[in-house]
This record gives sequence, structure tokens and C-alpha cells, in this order.
Amino acid sequence: MSKTVISSFEELEALKGSEIGKSDYHTITQEQINLFADATIDHQWIHTQPEKAKEESPFGNTIAHGYLTVSLLPHLWSQIADVKNIKLQVNYGVENLKFNQPVIVESKIRLVAKVNDVVNLRGVTKATIGVKMEIEGNKKPAFIGEIVFLYHFND
Repeated sequence: MSKTVISSFEELEALKGSEIGKSDYHTITQEQINLFADATIDHQWIHTQPEKAKEESPFGNTIAHGYLTVSLLPHLWSQIADVKNIKLQVNYGVENLKFNQPVIVESKIRLVAKVNDVVNLRGVTKATIGVKMEIEGNKKPAFIGEIVFLYHFND
């Protein structure tokens, strides 16, 4: 898969309004869900108890934590865009996030990214990226929203 290479404010600004790519699919495993549950101290049975989830969950299996799927954004974004010539990148925010569909264990998800806005904040680039987390074989995305990065490009 070819990444979009971005090396300056101007190159990023030229992409404004464009869908710039899709990540590879990533399979959500029970092990990943369990590790996330341990890290966040969120062991709700809908995530961590497969047998109970198969019997009692309306989804017929365990589901990923919504925030687990959100936490994959920087990783999946890096598969779409290769931002070069930077001193620093900061995860600045998540905006307008709406969960639409649960991600059932063993589902494959991927990120679709669009550059919604680019602003120069006195030499720091604020990039607002529209994100849609697709679930393979499902018409509804897991979520939609925007992530905001601050890029400190080298001069």
C-alpha cells in the first residue's frame, strides 16, 4: 500500500478536502481486548468473558472496547500518511466522535482518512483528519469522527 508523503504545511494544506487513503485491515483479537482491559482496568464481561458473551450478549460474542478501537488511530494513520521533516508530532484531540457499530472479536477493521482542515498556528501545523473506522463486511462503520494532530515541521 502506498502512503501519502507529507513534508510541510503546504503539502498538507494541498490535501485539504481529500480522502488520502485507507490503512491495512487489523484483526481485533481476544488477547488484544484482554490486554486493553488490563491496561484500562475495564474488565466488563461484554469484553472479557467469551463464554458469557456468547450466551448473554446481543452480539453473540465479546466486543472490543470502543476506546481500544480509538487507541489504534495513530498506528493506522501511520499506515496511510508518512509525515516527514518534523521535529515533533502531538496527538492534540479527538472531536465529534460517534460510535456506530460494535467491533466483535476477530473482526477486521481499517481506517479511512480525509484531511478536513489544516491551520498554521504561528508555525505549528494543526491538522484535523476525518476518520472512519470500517469493519470488514459491515456497511456501518465502527465509528466516525476527527483526530487532531499538531505537527512541528522543520524549517
